[in-house]
Amino acid sequence: MGVLDKFRLDGRVAIVTGASSGLGVSFAQALAEAGADVVLAARRADRLQDTARLVEAAGRTALPVETDVTDPAHAQRLVDAAMERFGRVDVLVNNAGIGTAVPATKETPEQFRQVVDINLNGSYWMAQACGRVMRPGSSIVNISSVLGLTTAGLPQAAYSASKAAIIGLTRDLAQQWGTRKGIRVNAIAPGFFKSEMTDTYQPGYLESMTQRMVIPRMGDPEELAASVVWLASDAGGYVTGQTIAVDGGITIT
Repeated sequence: MGVLDKFRLDGRVAIVTGASSGLGVSFAQALAEAGADVVLAARRADRLQDTARLVEAAGRTALPVETDVTDPAHAQRLVDAAMERFGRVDVLVNNAGIGTAVPATKETPEQFRQVVDINLNGSYWMAQACGRVMRPGSSIVNISSVLGLTTAGLPQAAYSASKAAIIGLTRDLAQQWGTRKGIRVNAIAPGFFKSEMTDTYQPGYLESMTQRMVIPRMGDPEELAASVVWLASDAGGYVTGQTIAVDGGITIT
């Protein structure tokens, strides 16, 4: 097997949450291009059809499933649907997430809990359901954020707390499931990539952030998706429990 062959995912099945828009679409498309069939999860079922067409255009099978990751029963239903259709789950990309920019003295309990419930709890319920059926050699990729590692001038206590917690969750699941189950668990901490969240930022904010970067530009979603494929595939077979910042160097400045 050549080194490039290690990045292939032929014969494997990947689940991507938050697959109806933004980075989730890029992740699903990249995994399909690497050879995986892809189970697509999101609350907006109608928009999953667009992602499904991209997966199918890459020659792979797509299975869209309307899913609310905050509900453990929904997470289990999603995995059950994947097992019924494909008979296996090899990769989970925990991408579903939301963010707020509310000052800490004004954020309501409901706002804080909603962010934590989707970003952290949803990732856990999905990992738990997948961990029950994954075979040795499987991979979970949690999507954290550079805001779990640093600050960026916005009031995002709930988002930052949830993304930092995902890093701790990643370490613990990697330790629990590595030797016993043969499942690798890693996290990616993206910097600034175009998404629904960045579309809500005030004018000039992203330009000011690029000045902090060693590579002074926003990331291309394909650059982030390539990192997901690496960690999902045998190319990342000796990497577990790690958080990889894909951020243009903002966390080292």
